[in-house]
Amino acid sequence: MKKVCLLLINGFEALEASVFTDVLGWNLFEGDGSTDLVTVGTREQLKCTWNFTVIPEKRLEQVRVEDFDALAIPGGFEEAGFYEDGFREEVMAFIREFDQQGKLIATVCVASLLLGRSGVLMGRNGTTYNLNNRKRQHQLASYGVNVLGDQSVVVDKNVITSFNPSTAMEVAFLLLEKLTSSENCNKVKHLMGF
Repeated sequence: MKKVCLLLINGFEALEASVFTDVLGWNLFEGDGSTDLVTVGTREQLKCTWNFTVIPEKRLEQVRVEDFDALAIPGGFEEAGFYEDGFREEVMAFIREFDQQGKLIATVCVASLLLGRSGVLMGRNGTTYNLNNRKRQHQLASYGVNVLGDQSVVVDKNVITSFNPSTAMEVAFLLLEKLTSSENCNKVKHLMGF
C-alpha cells in the first residue's frame, strides 16, 4: 500500500485538496487498490480559503515522514493565512525530509512556494501561480528556483509543481501514475470520466 500525506495548511484551497482525495480514493476502490491518503494538518482545525472548517485525521507533530511514500500539498491564499502557517519551520523541515528521502512531492499552484522557501527547489526547475503580473513566479525565483513560467506542470526528479488551480487534477493523476502505473492511472481516469 502506498501511503500519501495530504498536508493541509490553514488557508488552503479546498478544490486543490479535493483532487488528491478523489483521485487516490477512486484508485483505492476502483483502481488497483494500492493507495491510502491521510490528511495531516498544521492545526487541529483548519479554515479553508473560502471559510469552511476542516478537521484533519492527524496533526503534523503526530506523523513521521517514514510513514509515507509521497507528500501532496494544495496551495492557498495569503489573505487566509496560508503563508503564515506554511512558512513555519516545522513545515519547512517536514518538506525537506521528504525530499532528502527522495520521496514524491506534488504541489498545486502556490504550494510550490513552500518548497522554494524550504530550499528543496534551489537550483531546480519549478513553477507556481502564473497570473497577476507573475508576482508569485518572481517570488519563487527569489528562492533560487529556475521558474519555467509558461509550463503548466513541471517535474524535476521527485517534485511536481504546477501553475494554477486549473492544473490540480492533472497533478493528482500524475502523482497516481508515479505511485502505480500509467495503465492503472488511465483506468482510473476512464472510470472518473476523463
